[in-house]
Amino acid sequence: MKRNAFGELLTVEEVAEMLRRTPAALRYQIHMGTAPKSAIIMGRRMFRREDVEAHIAAAFEGVA
Repeated sequence: MKRNAFGELLTVEEVAEMLRRTPAALRYQIHMGTAPKSAIIMGRRMFRREDVEAHIAAAFEGVA
């Protein structure tokens, strides 16, 4: 986990573990546009922890 001025950055593997998915399933979600926001930084796909947590929270909004 890498912390900097932009928040904690997570790798595909770390986010997949948080979402209880395989890295391949997360890559498919990225391809389909249904994954948390991410960016390619220095050749690696990275996610901000806050974006992943917001993505998870949004999934529970409106769920009874």
